[in-house]
Order: sequence, then structure tokens, then C-alpha cells
Amino acid sequence: MLNYYIFAENKNMRKILLILGITFFVGVQTTCAQVSPADSSIGAFIPNFAFSYQFPGGDMAQEFGSNATIGGGFLLKSKTNWLLSADFNYIFGGTVKNEAEILKMVLNKDGYIIDGNGTYALYSVYERGYSINLRVGKILNLLSANPNSGVMLMGGAGFLSHFVKIDNQHRTAPQVSGDYAKGYDHLRGGFTFNEFVGYFFMGNSRVLNFYAGFEFYQAFTRSQRDYTFDLMRKDTKKYTDLFYGIKIGWMIPVYKRSPRAYYYY
Repeated sequence: MLNYYIFAENKNMRKILLILGITFFVGVQTTCAQVSPADSSIGAFIPNFAFSYQFPGGDMAQEFGSNATIGGGFLLKSKTNWLLSADFNYIFGGTVKNEAEILKMVLNKDGYIIDGNGTYALYSVYERGYSINLRVGKILNLLSANPNSGVMLMGGAGFLSHFVKIDNQHRTAPQVSGDYAKGYDHLRGGFTFNEFVGYFFMGNSRVLNFYAGFEFYQAFTRSQRDYTFDLMRKDTKKYTDLFYGIKIGWMIPVYKRSPRAYYYY
């Protein structure tokens, strides 16, 4: 009886895998139908890589200066120019405005950290973080070079996290190294909304495909640490962290080209 049950389950599993395989094959064939982006609207799977330069707003402006992000993700474009995307972005910046306040527990009267060797510790502080987003949007055929290009509108939601990174050279200052650094890093995270308005260009070449425009984030974050050293307690405040800036992306659309036309005389 047990053998029959296992056989039946395996048979059902093979059916499911067969159906999924056929569905995937049909989907790929549909996406890769032989078309030309220069003269017809196409569906495509589009890996992309992006860079942005952002300015802070809200509570972020009290702590950090401008930052940059690098990231990548995937776009699904329909024949009707609807877009669905998922992406990951790494945040990095070099300006921490409240550095002295954050490290006041370990700074001496001259504003230095004394390391384990009794000398001034060599350290730097940076802004670091990341965001993960899901977005939906539309390409409007305004100022369009072809049926697959035009004004790009996107909106979505995701998760954003950021913190203060303390880079102590050779980790000679145990006060700000290892687990102790977590007490100073002001790690925050939370739900975020994002919007993008710009231009989407898909050319007849697989190399010249890009989007560029303005991006906006509204993140609702709170501390991810149980204790913050400079506050001498748990940070229970709710923050509104805003970002706005310019974003540029390079795309590699995946679809099957139409065959070249040949003329005989």
C-alpha cells in the first residue's frame, strides 16, 4: 500500500513538472517571438544594472549627506508596454553629519579614540545600506523613438535599511569593533514606497538600451538594535527617511529578433 502511495505521488509530481515545463516553454516562445523592436511592440525579459545619485530628506537629512547606489534587477515588459520589476540596490555615502554625537562615549577631550596600543585609532565612518523593491509601471508612447520607447512611469514598495559603518583600521580599537560597533551603527530599517519618472529607450541593438530619470523614496523606519550607546537606551523613535535623485539604468533585453529581409532581383 505504501509503495502504491509513493508511486501515485511520484506520478502526480511528474504530471505537475510536465505541466510547468510546457507552461515555461510556451512562455519563453511567446516572449522570444520573432519580432523587431524598431517597428512593433514586443514582450521581453530584461536584466538591468543601475546607478543613482541621491539627496536625503526628512530624518535622513539630519544624519547623512548625499549618497549613491548601485544595483541590478529584472524587468518584465509586455507587448502593451506594461512593466513589472524587482531590484536590489546597495547604498553608500561618505558624509555622516552627527559623527561626534554618535561616538561621544569613546572620544577623548580632543575628539580622538584611543586604541588598544595607547595611540590614536585610525578610523572612518560611512553611510551604508540597501533597498529591495518590487515595482509596476507603464511606458507611454510620448517622445517615443519606436513602439517600445517613451516616457516611463514606475511605482512600487519594498524594504530599506541603512546604518553607520565604522571602519577601524586593523581593528585596534575594541570600543568600536566587532559586536561593540553595533551599539554605534544606528541601524534602521522599514517599509518604503518609491516612484520613478523618466525615459525608457529600447533600440534595435542589444547594446543601446537604457532608462534614465528621477527617483523618489519614502521610507518609514525604526531602530533594529536593542540598545544604542550614545542614547544610553533603546531607540524607540519612528523615522521618516526620504531620498530623491537621478537614476540611470542599462538594460539587456532578451527576445528573439526577426530574420533579416532579403530581396531578390
